[in-house]
Amino acid sequence: MPKKINTISLCTSKNNSQITEIALQAFEILKNLNKTVYFHKNLSSLQKITKCKVSKDSEILKSDLIVVIGGDGSILGFAREYGSRGVPLLGINLGNLGFLADIAPKNIANSIIDVVKGKYIKDERFFLEAGFEDSNIEIALNEVVINSVLKAKLLEYELYIDNLFVYRQKGDGLIISTPTGSTAYSLSGGGPIIHPNLKAITLLPMFPHSLTASPLVIDHKSKIKLIVQNKASVSLDGQNTFSLKKGETINIKKSSKPTILIHPMDHSFFSACRNKLGWSRGIVRD
Repeated sequence: MPKKINTISLCTSKNNSQITEIALQAFEILKNLNKTVYFHKNLSSLQKITKCKVSKDSEILKSDLIVVIGGDGSILGFAREYGSRGVPLLGINLGNLGFLADIAPKNIANSIIDVVKGKYIKDERFFLEAGFEDSNIEIALNEVVINSVLKAKLLEYELYIDNLFVYRQKGDGLIISTPTGSTAYSLSGGGPIIHPNLKAITLLPMFPHSLTASPLVIDHKSKIKLIVQNKASVSLDGQNTFSLKKGETINIKKSSKPTILIHPMDHSFFSACRNKLGWSRGIVRD
């Protein structure tokens, strides 16, 4: 039986007139349903209109649901910040693709009402966990990307999986992605689309100096180790960036902390691919 949703936090990574309008609309819908509503600090402009204060992180973490207003990038950020600590996320899509944030602005009212009443699909996704030599640990929902810090200079690295040597390779870098990230940067590089229900990790070499390099799909429980032979940059979800020195090691594995995405009842991964990637488009004739 779906969990009752009584406390909802409205969040956004930025603010503009469109986001303010949608946030106010969501607020009014939720208040009419007698729900408690919290505002993220980026929605502070609504304090006077709604007579509600900006909420602390501790209050947002007690929410039954976070409604993220924005694109997939906003979902990624709030998934790492709050989703990794147990708060489910529902996305209102103002971005381009919207694989994670899948509610169109025109469907806000019906979708929010249905979700609050328990009519929704619960979708568990896993993070990748990147461990650095300084003991720092970071997480990514889409991908971890290791590449050269210098433009037009190949990165040389050694790859190990479960302590077994795989290869030593030169190239622009390596994209290590979750099924969630298979429709993101990895897709742009020619990587496979992995259904979210499949527990797997994809390793995609970026412009490898090899005629035989191919994407590699491994079990989600596998442990990955890379040793870079020159200075490198590590990017997590394209939002957090770190540096690696020559000879440094980075360890990557599935995180023990998942995140929960909430979808409307009519959500379908294949429908999203079909509509957003143009799977059903015919050949255009003159």
